[in-house]
Amino acid sequence: MPRRITSFSNETIKRIRSLEQKKFRRIENRFMAEGMRIVAEAAEAGRIAETLVFAEDLAEHALLRRLIAQCEAAGGEAIEVPREILHKITGKDNPQALVGVFPIPETRLEDLDRKSSDLWTVCQSLKDPGNLGTILRTNDAVGAGGLILLDQSCDPWSVEAVRASMGALFTQPIVQTTGPAFFEWLRAGPGMLVGTSLRTDHDYQDVRYDAPTFILMGNEQHGLPQEYEDACDVLVKIPMRGKADSLNVAVSCAVMLYEVLNQRRR
Repeated sequence: MPRRITSFSNETIKRIRSLEQKKFRRIENRFMAEGMRIVAEAAEAGRIAETLVFAEDLAEHALLRRLIAQCEAAGGEAIEVPREILHKITGKDNPQALVGVFPIPETRLEDLDRKSSDLWTVCQSLKDPGNLGTILRTNDAVGAGGLILLDQSCDPWSVEAVRASMGALFTQPIVQTTGPAFFEWLRAGPGMLVGTSLRTDHDYQDVRYDAPTFILMGNEQHGLPQEYEDACDVLVKIPMRGKADSLNVAVSCAVMLYEVLNQRRR
């Protein structure tokens, strides 16, 4: 049975509201996802929200009732609130009618089975959560094994990244580690490391990608550091015919992932 809360000063509401900040996400080891679609896709992937906060005028919605039943059956809690409290939680003028709170999964490199997929994405010092979420969506679309974030990348559990992923972060393992740790792990087993760079003459369509392929993308502004390029088995370049000298990193990643996928299909 959902609990009803109407006070902005309620401790549960304040704790959920704090998850907008990375510091409190780390303290609580929790993150929040906004919207019926994302929470439903999480449930389809076997990830049931620990807490659901929903707008009181949505109480009879069929999908919401099913999500509440799943949450409560798993030992979680459903909370009914006025929309003003959802505004308080999300900080939006027009908030989604549902917010789910989920535990942050702790996935390590050692937990990954590189044989489970022939395609993986690795991003170094990715800064934009929108790009991160978009890359997760593309990963899901091509059936990639997961996303490995190197060094000081943005938080994949931020509200912005979760929203941009459109639920893909519930289907894609995410590992946060350092460059040296990743290279050591990669050398311990099979894997072709492909870096994207402007400092090469290899066209991305002229290379045969051996499985499993790890696509290494650099920072939005600076690309890959020289030592990371040196660690790659091959560097490739996407041709630029116009005046722009580079593509958005999420777009470049999609181009690379689909090229590898198309080679496999052919």
